[in-house]
Amino acid sequence: MIKKSSLLIAIISCICVTGLTQGEQKNSPRFSVLAIYENGGHHILFSQRAKIWLDKLAADSNFSIEYITGTKNITDSFLDKFQVFLQLDYAPYGWTDTAVLSFEKYLSDEKHGWLGFHHASLLGEFDGYPMWQWFSNFMGGIRWKDYIASFASAKVNVEDASHPCMKGVPSSFIIKKDEWYTYDKSPRSNVHVIASVDESSYTPPSSIKMGDHPVIWTNEKFAARNIYIFMGHSPDLFDNIAYTTLFKNAIFWAAHR
Repeated sequence: MIKKSSLLIAIISCICVTGLTQGEQKNSPRFSVLAIYENGGHHILFSQRAKIWLDKLAADSNFSIEYITGTKNITDSFLDKFQVFLQLDYAPYGWTDTAVLSFEKYLSDEKHGWLGFHHASLLGEFDGYPMWQWFSNFMGGIRWKDYIASFASAKVNVEDASHPCMKGVPSSFIIKKDEWYTYDKSPRSNVHVIASVDESSYTPPSSIKMGDHPVIWTNEKFAARNIYIFMGHSPDLFDNIAYTTLFKNAIFWAAHR
């Protein structure tokens, strides 16, 4: 016959174990993000500020984030650990052959998501590397052409306010400092444009223009949720509530959350 004291201890132990398990489940990350960035160059200040902001967001929102500064470790099995691939100012050239194939495969799976910023559209022949044609097609068939090296402030106009990434983002907002890349053509015919820059608002004025100038878009021909956000040069962007709202929304949208 089991004594009452022994039975009580057993019940308490069971409750404690059950509570621990539930607590562990509650604290497990909701999803995992991989962020790649260039550990040097003139975009490093943006990436450093982004890491501070992302680490806080991950802690507050209960997701995990891992950072890499090169593509040598990118394989199918490595990428499978992450629901979102975040390309922070990392150019689409100089990747290992294995990383190229794994990334292309990653974007073919609807379970995955991708966010690309600024340097991710630097498409062409750079530093002795050929253009990654698949990535150009992914970005809407574009090739990098020019940029405002002296920087300019400009107004961004939202074209698709109904897109989940634009929730809480005003219909237009000012970006105080960026390089404003131009391409050999607008990607509009091959992608879904979410926002564009008003080139007449450049301050100071610039002759480096492309007419129809999308700066935020998604390519719905690819299975993985994806969004490209051109703005990503200055660390001051993280003082812009419209930008941080867009960034946060994009992470959770890409993660299917």
